[in-house]
Amino acid sequence: MTQQFAGKTALVTGGGTGIGRASALALASRGAVVTVAGRTETTLKETVRLIDAAGGTARYVIADVTDEAQVELAVEAAAEDGRLDLALNNAGYDGEYQLTTEYSTAMLNRMLDINVRGMLWSMKYELRKMIGQGSGAIVNMASGAGLVGVPGFTGYTATKAADIAMTRSSALEAAPHGIRINAVAPGLVETELIAALDPDHREALSSAHPLGRIARPEEIADAVVWLLSDNASFITGVALPVDGGYSVP
Repeated sequence: MTQQFAGKTALVTGGGTGIGRASALALASRGAVVTVAGRTETTLKETVRLIDAAGGTARYVIADVTDEAQVELAVEAAAEDGRLDLALNNAGYDGEYQLTTEYSTAMLNRMLDINVRGMLWSMKYELRKMIGQGSGAIVNMASGAGLVGVPGFTGYTATKAADIAMTRSSALEAAPHGIRINAVAPGLVETELIAALDPDHREALSSAHPLGRIARPEEIADAVVWLLSDNASFITGVALPVDGGYSVP
């Protein structure tokens, strides 16, 4: 595999499982020194172990993106050698099905804390590093739910739409400094929760995607890697659907 990120440093928030882990593995396999950040030490250690076993270089840092000071420390850890070249802001919270008329204040606040404030804090400190060096690329993990309506997930769709709006605004700010910022908007992705569903429920979710299936985390990671790479050097401010056609009008 090409070492297109050789000599580059990368930060992945929410790097302990799922898309975050798959993206960290993909970046490391292409030569990046990857720092994975998150709240759960056991899953972060496993991501680092997998990267080490594959011949890559990785480290982890405990960080809750709802705490601005912890986010700043995570960025500093990733830029230990003085540079931060790549970042995936993947930490997120999707909550559970609740109609708008019954929506929990606590659940909405949690979503705002992680999906909106957490992403803003992450970009804030990543951009400070990148602006100082005059280069960098950031991908924010949005969702296909931020592009369409999803009954029972009003708060989630709102926060993911906010992620896309923040991506676009920050991309315009960062462009004069040689920094690109984009978002990926996945459909449903294979997780332990999805795997545990009964066959009928799983089939219904799969059929909601015109390609007739749910994505693998590695497929989303491929899009992340591409947007962070020089292959996407003239792309900034986009929200790329990777959703099997789910968001097509």
